[in-house]
Amino acid sequence: MEKKNIKAVDFFCSGGGMTKGMTLAGIRVIAGIDIDPNCKETYEANNKGSKFILADVYELEEKELKKELGLRKNDDNLLLIGCSPCQFWSIIRTDKKKSEQSKSLLIEFNRFVKYFKPGYVVIENVPGIVSKKDESGLTDFVNNLESKGYKVVFKNVNLNDYGVPQTRKRFTLIASRVTKNSIFPKPSRKKKPTVKDFIGEENGFSKVQAGYKDKTWNQHTVAALSTKNLLRLSGTPPNCGDSGWWRTDKELGRLKYRGDSFKDIYSRMSWDKPAPTITTKFFSISNGRFGHPEEDRAISIREGATLQTFPKRYRFVTPSIGQAGKLIGNAVPPEYAKRIGKAIVNSK
Repeated sequence: MEKKNIKAVDFFCSGGGMTKGMTLAGIRVIAGIDIDPNCKETYEANNKGSKFILADVYELEEKELKKELGLRKNDDNLLLIGCSPCQFWSIIRTDKKKSEQSKSLLIEFNRFVKYFKPGYVVIENVPGIVSKKDESGLTDFVNNLESKGYKVVFKNVNLNDYGVPQTRKRFTLIASRVTKNSIFPKPSRKKKPTVKDFIGEENGFSKVQAGYKDKTWNQHTVAALSTKNLLRLSGTPPNCGDSGWWRTDKELGRLKYRGDSFKDIYSRMSWDKPAPTITTKFFSISNGRFGHPEEDRAISIREGATLQTFPKRYRFVTPSIGQAGKLIGNAVPPEYAKRIGKAIVNSK
């Protein structure tokens, strides 16, 4: 079988998780597009040969992109990837007003798909985009693809089935007009990966304390903890211990649960289970079960990136933990992106 020479454009690229995974699969990502200027240095530092385009997709014109990247319409070897910010369609109860501007990004991405009619299309998003498929634009998106002769497959999957050591549920769509066969990566037959497969001393992570600042490329930096929170975590049993022991303690203070989705805050990960979904706030124990399984601290920036399957040499060029957390938590795990890419490259 002749090897495919696929080139891709990664819309909403953020820090480059999808780009890195696709590159590892043998796909040449010629550009990443994002509105956030804080993504530029990280994207370019880790994805040599891929051009970063700072642009608002609402304002970006199809002809402008065609000219800048030398793209052709109806190119069988072109892949357009759209991993738009998805907080508005998330099932997690968040303030939707902050993310309302992003709710129509799939519709905007569809403009480029209609214009270029590429050989392949990939979307990765939250599962909630399916339950709100009419409002999110997914129904029209799929209908347009199928009317143009694309074979479309979409599913909600748990990325722990695809080599990612997290319970991370995501929506994935893969479409092609150059084959009548369905394209989608197959779940692993191997044992599902857990936290201990990726972090800990055996995986090269030295023991550090809360507030540790790693000034090397490794970025094993850890957020500081208040005296009270350090006491709370130090008394929490190792390996999946939760915060129930101190919640009625008069000295440490009462802290009420804010609904079932917040029951894991101030708790520890388990060595023998996948991590919870790595969010943009994974460096804070008050934002989820992000306590280290044994050490009295939250997981570090590098540990969070590793649980997202970023290569250990992937550098996050940011001035703060908060910005690094955003780039890591918003990313498509490169391992999953690689598997999507390989499914496309190996398709018949």
